[in-house]
Amino acid sequence: MKSIQLLLMISLLALTGCASMGVGSRPLSELTQNYTNEQSKFLAVDDLVIHYRDEGQGPVLVLLHGVASSLHTWDGWVDELKGSYRIIRLDLPAHGLTGPDPKMERYNIGYMVDKLDKFLNKLGVNKMSLAGNSLGGYISWNYALHRPDRVEKLILLDSAGYPQDMPFIMDFASWPVIGEMSTLMMPRFMVGMNVRAAYGDDSKVDDKLVHRYHDLTLRPGNRKGLVNVFRTMKEQSDNPHLGDRVAEIRVPTLLIWGEEDEWVPLDIMERFRRDLANVSVITYEGVGHMPMEELPVQSARDARSFLQTGKIFTLPAATASGD
Repeated sequence: MKSIQLLLMISLLALTGCASMGVGSRPLSELTQNYTNEQSKFLAVDDLVIHYRDEGQGPVLVLLHGVASSLHTWDGWVDELKGSYRIIRLDLPAHGLTGPDPKMERYNIGYMVDKLDKFLNKLGVNKMSLAGNSLGGYISWNYALHRPDRVEKLILLDSAGYPQDMPFIMDFASWPVIGEMSTLMMPRFMVGMNVRAAYGDDSKVDDKLVHRYHDLTLRPGNRKGLVNVFRTMKEQSDNPHLGDRVAEIRVPTLLIWGEEDEWVPLDIMERFRRDLANVSVITYEGVGHMPMEELPVQSARDARSFLQTGKIFTLPAATASGD
């Protein structure tokens, strides 16, 4: 199967025009102009300058995006929740406008948790609720273990956390030679394939969305950084002890999952449900790996209900009819 997919990708590469091949980098000044707004800020944390946004008023809610994404993935949640919460979201290391750490070859969980902790220290944030998708979910629950004194509630959206197969596109980009090629060239069609594969309804993926994902991979250093992230994830994906400490989490936790998620499937959600001591669960029919993008209003409202009460009372599934 992988050989067929590889041949397909090579054929598409041969047919794709140079303008969308993703050869070379986009100037950081241009990307900053296009992908910041009046809420955007930058904060130096060790050797990184982290791009973040800090919006709204109320209890603090920190949002962490998934792999190969950016803080923009939470736009719908911010629109829905900023009237009730102070929402802090950031581009993780090797992502978005933050870009890579020049000293890192692997982005292990200890490094990610440490950077998040130092970032929150600099902002003076001592208490928060924490929500994360995919890689951001993995960082979130590990941070809740690292700083249980800070995290009041936890929301995991299609979170990594247990051994599983890597999504093909990430596995492919982490292969020897292919990975090195990916640091030099990131075709837009491959980024589009990646985004569409993460949606349950790929008709919701438009050109503007694909261009944003593609543009931000072309930030100087991001392609190499992302390959290093993929390789870190691959090294951990078959670690039998990856989720051993989930059972130590005591903070109230909401699992939000897309029922059509092929990247982190429902059996991973069930392992979280089994191991977490204080857990609520909601799933969405027809939705994929990123409910906060694909179903922003409904998922944000469900998150608000949980943040206000500590529970979701629609347990195993909720049918998503659209926003």
